[in-house]
Amino acid sequence: MSFYTFLFYLISAVVIGATGVAITRQNLVHAVVYLIFSFFGTAMLFYLFGAPLLAALEIIIYAGAIMVLFLFVVMMIKIEPERGAIFSLARAGEWLPAVAFGLIYMVVAVLLIARTPGMGAGLKLLAASPGQFALFVFEHHWFSIEVVSMLLLLAVVGALQLGGKRDRRVDAERAVKGEE
Repeated sequence: MSFYTFLFYLISAVVIGATGVAITRQNLVHAVVYLIFSFFGTAMLFYLFGAPLLAALEIIIYAGAIMVLFLFVVMMIKIEPERGAIFSLARAGEWLPAVAFGLIYMVVAVLLIARTPGMGAGLKLLAASPGQFALFVFEHHWFSIEVVSMLLLLAVVGALQLGGKRDRRVDAERAVKGEE
């Protein structure tokens, strides 16, 4: 088994573990944090496969933008926080997996970036320029991109519709009370 095969299996196991922990958490904020770990692992896999652009997009779009959106939704639900110390031994089961996944990712990232002694040349990337990547995606997968864009458009329209109903209700209540 080569070094990169070992890294692939290690990262894959951590991604599966982080996703499994995310779907079993009762605390929604913890679930979002574990999904972020899962997305970082997926980005590492993309980088390992020689697609640094996809790795960067995975981190920027999914781990960044979409997870921030999820956190805003979780915060808008207004769940009452649990009382007690955050880092107590009684609650070690909640934060210990995050620490373990984070340490594994840090070690793997250092191993991916640094050249390891005795391995010879580093991983040869089969990198394509962003223009070549875009040309390939839009030539061969244009229908999938259109479907995703329509789904995102419907999600935005639905969010505006749901948000608009709340604002109209508040405006109607203010009008009844005589507030301006």
